[in-house]
Amino acid sequence: MNLSEDFPIDPTDDPAAIDPELSRPSGICYLVGRLDHALNRRIRDALGPLGLTVSQYTALSFLESQTQISNAQLAERALISPQSANEMIKLMESKGWVERQPDPSHGRIVRLSLTRAGLALLALAHDRVARLEAGMLAKLTPTQRGTLQDNLRQMLHALSAIMIDPEFGHKITKGL
Repeated sequence: MNLSEDFPIDPTDDPAAIDPELSRPSGICYLVGRLDHALNRRIRDALGPLGLTVSQYTALSFLESQTQISNAQLAERALISPQSANEMIKLMESKGWVERQPDPSHGRIVRLSLTRAGLALLALAHDRVARLEAGMLAKLTPTQRGTLQDNLRQMLHALSAIMIDPEFGHKITKGL
């Protein structure tokens, strides 16, 4: 089997064909991974005394920003499985943080919303996470913060448009 004949490489798909330095990772993925790990640990430490997990905080935040949201939508946005979201909602409902109500226009859909207790808890959690974020970004100027946020959004958008073929390890670009 001749890989170059069977799988021709388009130079636009192969960064190394343009710049050999790009055939090795720059370390950005590693730094983002370390940042994710450190940030999750610090958020857990900040939310733990409130009795909240990171997933619960994420879910409460989404419920605050949406007038009402379904369990499936919440699972997708909180990056957890629908089964995990359902268990988490049951727990948060038992603690009085959220309530479920049937959707008036669709009998099978259950809408979720925050209770007053959930809103009060979320306000405390937002304060802790905001202080953590401010400390993390303290050495950046407002312009650098805005640029960082824009760049992170662009990276997330670009990454969501790329799939890696697990068999051959090369990029397959979805429609951008």
